[in-house]
Amino acid sequence: MINASLSVDAATPVAPVHRRTFGSFVEHMGRCVYTGIYEPGHATADADGLRQDVAALVRELGVTTVRYPGGNFVSGYRWEDGIGPKDRRPVRRDLAWHSLETNQFGLDEFMTWCRRQDIEPMMAVNLGTRGLQEALDLLEYANHPGGTHLSDLRAAHGHPEPHDIRMWCLGNEMDGPWQIGHLDARSYGRKAAQVARAMKMADRDLELVVCGSSGSTMPTFGAWEATVLEETYDAVEYISLHAYYEEHDGDLASFLGAVTDMDHFIDSVVSTADAVGAKLRDRKRIQLSFDEWNVWYLSRHQALAEVQPTDDWQVAPRVIEDQYNVADAVVVGNMLISLLRHSDRVTAASQAQLANVIAPIMTEPGGPAWRQTIFHPFALTAASAAGHVLRADLDAPVQDTAKYGEVDVVDSAVTHDEETGRTAVFVVNRSVDQQVALTVDLRGLTPTEVTEALTLADEDAYAANTMDDPDRVVPQPNKSARLDGGRLTVTLPPVSWTVVTLSSRTR
Repeated sequence: MINASLSVDAATPVAPVHRRTFGSFVEHMGRCVYTGIYEPGHATADADGLRQDVAALVRELGVTTVRYPGGNFVSGYRWEDGIGPKDRRPVRRDLAWHSLETNQFGLDEFMTWCRRQDIEPMMAVNLGTRGLQEALDLLEYANHPGGTHLSDLRAAHGHPEPHDIRMWCLGNEMDGPWQIGHLDARSYGRKAAQVARAMKMADRDLELVVCGSSGSTMPTFGAWEATVLEETYDAVEYISLHAYYEEHDGDLASFLGAVTDMDHFIDSVVSTADAVGAKLRDRKRIQLSFDEWNVWYLSRHQALAEVQPTDDWQVAPRVIEDQYNVADAVVVGNMLISLLRHSDRVTAASQAQLANVIAPIMTEPGGPAWRQTIFHPFALTAASAAGHVLRADLDAPVQDTAKYGEVDVVDSAVTHDEETGRTAVFVVNRSVDQQVALTVDLRGLTPTEVTEALTLADEDAYAANTMDDPDRVVPQPNKSARLDGGRLTVTLPPVSWTVVTLSSRTR
């Protein structure tokens, strides 16, 4: 048994809990859209072809925002193809994912889905094969009230009220050589700045996200952010971050410690952004949009791509449909802890993706939908985190990892909502074989009782949920949680994610 303690400083909140932290991502990739959220003819589909079994799971997941329509897909996308009568919409080749796009689901269908799910849209514009004029046209179609060609066209398509999209991404991963229309940092920065300033001439209240590095291992990381922000600092509110992690060669300990790399990534981008602000003598603080994050077994996908034929163009092929296990869910829960801990600067995030493609929700065409293991930490964090993130000092032993060096065995975040008196403690045990006895000093919050304690763990760290056994892995009550004199004690199994919620006297 490993001993660890956490001391919570109730008087020093880090930042509010941002609802945009619990965003997701819908890209026209694989089966995310087609047979994912949209499947006309499915037994649960409504009149617009939207799967209601999936819609119910999305609500349970607690998704607040959704980034759309990409991703790599957006860099070759013509948004006009996805509006108007469906029998007139063209079928196009998508070069990013080597598939056929039918355009039966487009902007208006997406906005209908968002409204019914009470989800805020986060729209991406194509800065790969397109640019300024196309972005302005899309903005006019989406947001202008009426009386212009494109706003009237939207009304003619059955949407008289503007979609009123506030948050926009200026392209996607433009630092990546794989990206259609890839640019160097200076060229992209100037293009993004031009588009950003013009979009704000049309609507000054937009919130714009400029592309940061597509990963902290990119050779241009750091220099890319600095150069792009030098060009765009006055015109944008956010810079993006993307990160994916996977277990390599059976090294579970390193995988469980991967979030230390995510922490360093965030801190590095914050430092770079603030350095540019100082250089430009601009007191504005750029916020971070971590708008792609997840566990993704990318190496498997790359190995498969090497042997797949290149002349087979399909509609909604099965690609990157990773099956997630307990360890994956623990890392996802830990990534959410990192996002909460950095809520002073990371004020928006999008888990990639929502359905089927590296996703918490899986579906079968014409069949059921079910929750992957990673569904549970996301849903419980979204439901439990409220109020403010509090500063918490950890005292825990470290363990050695081959990839990340010494890593704390425990990682945690704590939130507290003064209005309701609710406190939530989120914690992971990264040890592969040892239990942790954790003590949390909450006396400054005057807690009165433990209202719920749930742990996601299993004797088999590689256990997974499937269509035939969709509830093989679910969070279970942690009966060890005790509150005594303002101190919470709880035992954490190895390779586990836990949330404990407590009630407190409101002030």
